[in-house]
Amino acid sequence: MLTLYPPISAYANHRLKVDALHNLYFEEAGNPYGIPVLFLHGGPGLGCNADHRRYFDPGSYRIILVDQRGAGQSTPHAELQDNTTQYLVADLEIIRQHLKIEKWLLFGGSWGSTLALVYAQQHAHCVLGLILRGISLCRKQDIQWFYENGVTRIFPDAWEEFVHHLPIEERRDVLGNYYRRLMGHDEIARMGAAKAWTQWEAVCCTLQPRMDVLQQFVEPHTAISLARIEAHYFIHGAFLAENQIINHCDKLANIPGIIVHGRYDMVCPLDNAYALHQAWSGSELQIIRDGGHAASEPSMLHALITATRKMAQLLGA
Repeated sequence: MLTLYPPISAYANHRLKVDALHNLYFEEAGNPYGIPVLFLHGGPGLGCNADHRRYFDPGSYRIILVDQRGAGQSTPHAELQDNTTQYLVADLEIIRQHLKIEKWLLFGGSWGSTLALVYAQQHAHCVLGLILRGISLCRKQDIQWFYENGVTRIFPDAWEEFVHHLPIEERRDVLGNYYRRLMGHDEIARMGAAKAWTQWEAVCCTLQPRMDVLQQFVEPHTAISLARIEAHYFIHGAFLAENQIINHCDKLANIPGIIVHGRYDMVCPLDNAYALHQAWSGSELQIIRDGGHAASEPSMLHALITATRKMAQLLGA
């Protein structure tokens, strides 16, 4: 069973002001002359960490990690102004040009898969390939699955704890009323809502309970950006037209892609990946029979490391 490559340090750290408000943090690790690969974190709002460098052979890849607007070390933290999918796509183009990269491989999971797909559909000529995990198409049905009537039937105990944060009369619109609290001026109420929001997500992410995942999600700095930015995106349909990704899959036709999706993914159900694979002629779908949503689960991790090795061979490392 393959696992993460050994820990490595970044060889370059960057801060880039992309507009009057937002300042992005991104870093490079591995081989400066290797295959450029862009790691796109989830959430939106989760941010990157040092383990994200370790999905890639550092001898083969020039590894680029970006904290998206409002996330991780990018500033202002948890900022929602001028924070939409189209702004994030534009940021990636600014970074690609800043680093003088002609084409790069995209690696993204969950929301990172959404952003990778939207970017690739708009800038196909800049994309060498895609490695995607835990596909999120961000359709109305996908958002309803997680915040209305889907996974709530699989995790009724965790859902009860999640909605308990709201008065009974507000529980018919959980997403809307959490959004209202997360956008409010009461700092204590905001943080309480953020921790409840991220705990619900962490509980659903893995097949077996994982204290490390829970602790990562509810850590205050992460919790407030993850909850606020996710709520901001999901209340607005991820700033995408309904079924936008599937409707534009013809633009991916010449891009090789590997899709890794857990059979028992409760955050982004398998029908997301299946619909994408059927619409994208250049894709390979790997359904992990004992996988959930988290990339860190053993079988998911094995499949992802295998995918980065396969892409390195395909792209001629």
